[in-house]
Amino acid sequence: MIKPFRILAAATLLLSSAMIASGSADAAPPLKSIVLVHGAFADGSSWDRVVAILQAKGYNVVAVHESLSSLANDVAATKRAIDAQPGEVVLVGHSYGGAVITEAGNDPKVSALVYLAAFAPDSAESITDLGKGQPPPPWAASMKVDSAGFASLPQATVLADFAQDLPAAEARVLAAKQGPIFAGNFDEKIKTAAWHAKPVWYIQTSLDRMIDPRAQAVMAKRMNANLSSVPASHVAMISKPNEVAAVILAAATKQRNTK
Repeated sequence: MIKPFRILAAATLLLSSAMIASGSADAAPPLKSIVLVHGAFADGSSWDRVVAILQAKGYNVVAVHESLSSLANDVAATKRAIDAQPGEVVLVGHSYGGAVITEAGNDPKVSALVYLAAFAPDSAESITDLGKGQPPPPWAASMKVDSAGFASLPQATVLADFAQDLPAAEARVLAAKQGPIFAGNFDEKIKTAAWHAKPVWYIQTSLDRMIDPRAQAVMAKRMNANLSSVPASHVAMISKPNEVAAVILAAATKQRNTK
């Protein structure tokens, strides 16, 4: 005679198995994580508006806070952020952050790269190398470099060239909390450019006074990137967050894949 508790245990096991099987069949594939890397003269909070949009779509989002003390240190910080995320990662870099993701993007967890008004050096190339033979941009003469070699922008430059499409009060806040960058970072060379092996999106900022929009287009073409353009200053993630988020979402869903 089969005892009642054995029947109950068997029934519970069968029910649990059925529920697990049903849940597996109905479960949607996990969403990718998105790691955002800021540029020079900035910090992770520059992504705040984009973060809110991506989180509302259900994505796991992390904004890296870089020390800006060396390219190697910033790549290491970004790799730690990638390692900490579940599943695949869409890696996004703004401005100087483009060099960071070019190296850090070699991580096998990275499924796509998104460059926003960003430098995109090749292997054995530095940001400085990208500008060889060209006159320095007008804003560069205004940089203040301290005794330790860290560069920052005067408030007037932030208002006129860095964030000219933001309200003046907001641009002054950006100037006050900017992250100074060690000037030598621009001379550090990329070891292996990830964009040779990963699908790439590039957001050109057509009103940019920090990185010439024409240079942005050249870098995007060299990477065979999916190129889009927004009428924004260098800080499009603040002034045009919806447009920037839309491109990141396209990369996350691989609506176009050129690699």
